[in-house]
Amino acid sequence: MHEPVLFGYPIHLLFLYFMIYAFLGWCMETVYCSICERRLVPRGFLFGPICPIYGVGVLMMICWFAPFMGNPLLFYVVATVCMSAWEYFVGWFLEVTTHIKYWDYSKFKFNLKGRICLWVCLTWGALAYVILFWVHPAVSQLVLKVPLTIRYISAIVLAVILIADTVTTIRKLALSAKLMRKLDEARVQLSLGRAELEDILQDARENISEKIAASNRERKAKRAENNAKLQKAYDELLAKAERHSRRFLNRYNAMSSKRYDPDLSDLKRSGAQLKQRLAQAREERKAKKNH
Repeated sequence: MHEPVLFGYPIHLLFLYFMIYAFLGWCMETVYCSICERRLVPRGFLFGPICPIYGVGVLMMICWFAPFMGNPLLFYVVATVCMSAWEYFVGWFLEVTTHIKYWDYSKFKFNLKGRICLWVCLTWGALAYVILFWVHPAVSQLVLKVPLTIRYISAIVLAVILIADTVTTIRKLALSAKLMRKLDEARVQLSLGRAELEDILQDARENISEKIAASNRERKAKRAENNAKLQKAYDELLAKAERHSRRFLNRYNAMSSKRYDPDLSDLKRSGAQLKQRLAQAREERKAKKNH
């Protein structure tokens, strides 16, 4: 049985290239973001050290852009347009499916809905040139030196790991989205409860009748008790949502959402408070050891 061939490459070879460049892309983006944020930022949605957007992007370069390598200018234009369209599509798809924007170029000039911007688009073209003219020839030589059997086994093992990682990540994203919806509902209920309590207080201020005032005091007490329960439920849900979203918040600090903006702000604030408490606890432990 012959192995299927796509764009002149065996399937297993394309998959190995995908994994290699997804890992190299993860390394590049992790280093860049870590330098910018002055902390370790292991980028990517998956638990493993790979960014599929780079893996797919380089496969597009290898399979589609090779015919243009004889004309560097045309190659650069085609690479810039295609790779920018790919990044825009990925950003749009994530926003539509998760209602969250994981990266945002709105602060840069000449951006398109914050999903792509001019300097990043131009960088994609330059990156495609570097990869196809210098990086990929060396990578392909190294990969082809590996015995065919080992390449097959490696591809199968990596595919199983990738599938398991993807399923786990999708489940985590779905659970986080579900918690965000619940958090949004709880926040609305809490806001309505507080608004109703303010109405009761306003009624009490406007009425001087003792009977009405007593009734308002009773309603106020019940509503305050109910609000306390709602606040407790919201705080518990917030803590749970923060635990499940912590990895995504840590990796995509600039993530935003039109639908979940207030809840996302609460999640970030909760995560920051947790980090502060952990830092304080570490300082206290150090102080005890020194004494």
